Amino acid sequence: MENGTLERMADLVVEFGANVQPGQRVHVGASVGQEELARAIAARCYRAGAVFVNVVYSDPWVQRARLDEAVDEALGHEPGWVVQMMRELGEERGATIGLSGPVAPGLLDGADPDRIRRDVPPGRREAIENLRGARLNWSAIPCPSPGWAALVHPDLDADEALAKLWDQVVHICRVDEADPVAAWGERMEQIEQAKAALNELELDAVHLRGPGTDLEIGLLPTSKWMGGHLTTHYGLVHHPNLPTEEVFAVPDPERVQGTVRASKPLQLDGSIVRDFTVHFDRGRVVRIDAAANGGVLKAYADRDDGAGRLGEIALVDGRGRVGPLQTVFYDTLIDENAASHMALGQGFDWAVSAEDVERVNRSQIHVDFMFGSDEVEIDGVTRAGERVPLLREGAWQI
Repeated sequence: MENGTLERMADLVVEFGANVQPGQRVHVGASVGQEELARAIAARCYRAGAVFVNVVYSDPWVQRARLDEAVDEALGHEPGWVVQMMRELGEERGATIGLSGPVAPGLLDGADPDRIRRDVPPGRREAIENLRGARLNWSAIPCPSPGWAALVHPDLDADEALAKLWDQVVHICRVDEADPVAAWGERMEQIEQAKAALNELELDAVHLRGPGTDLEIGLLPTSKWMGGHLTTHYGLVHHPNLPTEEVFAVPDPERVQGTVRASKPLQLDGSIVRDFTVHFDRGRVVRIDAAANGGVLKAYADRDDGAGRLGEIALVDGRGRVGPLQTVFYDTLIDENAASHMALGQGFDWAVSAEDVERVNRSQIHVDFMFGSDEVEIDGVTRAGERVPLLREGAWQI
């Protein structure tokens, strides 16, 4: 990829996304195969005044080796200094930037789901605690690689597939605009309008109806619809996830009832879960049916007491740039911005008032999956019991 594009991507995620500040420590998470963009981001962080940029590369082939070959004690094991590194990053008001996109899709197919369930390193749990406590300014941005491009565009040769994926990523991140930050500012105004309208309704629940889907999701009483930007506990505004097209709220983890059918495949740590349906009873996942790799998703839902309950419900309208491409990207960071979605696992303390914090779902995981499509009708149920149409065929009704 040409340097100009890499630099524009780095500018966007450092300046607008994570909003890196002078004097900050920055943790950059990438995978092998994403080095060029990771280096551009590191350079841009230093130009922004960062005092230390720590780029950590994960290697899915090493993960597969651990799952297949390691003794049981190795699953989920991490030395204390790794955990302390993530804890200090939160304590010292650091920043994180992640690069998304599967570099080796399908690599974990056939791995033992129970070993996947147990392989949760403590550092990842500490990172979730940082997120839960709004300790960090953070963002993430997709980074195309040959393996990912071949998955998304299998009908093209390798070079054409990679070039097309890069073109699409540049477009959905609005890096093809003369001023990407200004272009995102216009989209943020639309998201702010949707948030305000939803919050004015004072919803008690959201009801989803469509082919294979009939699910009611209760909301915590003080849950507020959020999206676009977040603010750290010390007041620093940042924009998680580029692209970002959603508004979201925190469910009541005990009031989810019914069935939801996924509208897109889910790429999950190297495995692709396809054509799946999730069944809930009194807030908890009781069954997952899938055409492929349903056991992997079930292993995640069984990781701890909160992993099989919801921590997020997110609505996405059709005015974003991802959905119109009619492409399955097999990367949740992108696909969740094409369609409404929900997340199993950890919820967000900062999206409710103090009296509801103890009721927010707790988990070591946060796994989003998409259910939205033009065939799915989304209604709100107000605290007075009135049903209000929210989304029809990707268009807001509020």
